[in-house]
Amino acid sequence: MQEIKLKLEARTVQGKKVAKLREGGVIPSVVYGHGNNPVNTQSTEVETLKVVKTAGKHAPVNLTVDGKKQLAIIKTIDFDPVKHKLRHVAFQAISQDEEVTTEVAIHLDGQGESAAERAGLIVLQAIEHIEIKAKPANLPDALHISIIHLETTEDKLTIADIVLPEGVVFADNEEDLTLVVANVYEPGALQAANEASGGDAEDVVAEEPAEGDAAPADGDAKDTPKSE
Repeated sequence: MQEIKLKLEARTVQGKKVAKLREGGVIPSVVYGHGNNPVNTQSTEVETLKVVKTAGKHAPVNLTVDGKKQLAIIKTIDFDPVKHKLRHVAFQAISQDEEVTTEVAIHLDGQGESAAERAGLIVLQAIEHIEIKAKPANLPDALHISIIHLETTEDKLTIADIVLPEGVVFADNEEDLTLVVANVYEPGALQAANEASGGDAEDVVAEEPAEGDAAPADGDAKDTPKSE
């Protein structure tokens, strides 16, 4: 896994004044957890976006906060739903020696190559993310599961089919291993389901927040609106 770095500066601006920071190409953030008091921080929009896109919520980020180094993972990412602009990032401080809980993507390997797809059937992914627990050095970019052996509409893949890398476990000790990750459908049946629901049968359920240290509810170290 590549080393991801981001330089942060301590931030004194809060509340409505934060909008001026964003207008100037600066993204507000907060660093919290690991026994430390939350610290309001900021960084340039360009560099912050690069880190958010590269690290997501699964890869460790090497922060430098006013010259002090701190390992962290991104816990929450706040985008403006209308303008699609990054508004705020919350970093959770972590240690190399301690396990952390985070969310990773589930990738289906061999798409387009399975016997089912070659026969004209559709393989549809039902679960795209799952929470895992591991030490920072063992955190994978994603979990992979092959669909090559899928042949008929009777076939499916479940959580139990995911082979976890060494040092990685599911965050929930009682994870239901029978949950379906991918199903095989007849194109006609899928279309009928779409029409019957009046929506998209491929819609994925919204992700649940990860466990662990909770980010400051307001997105800042003090009582300020989250949407600042």
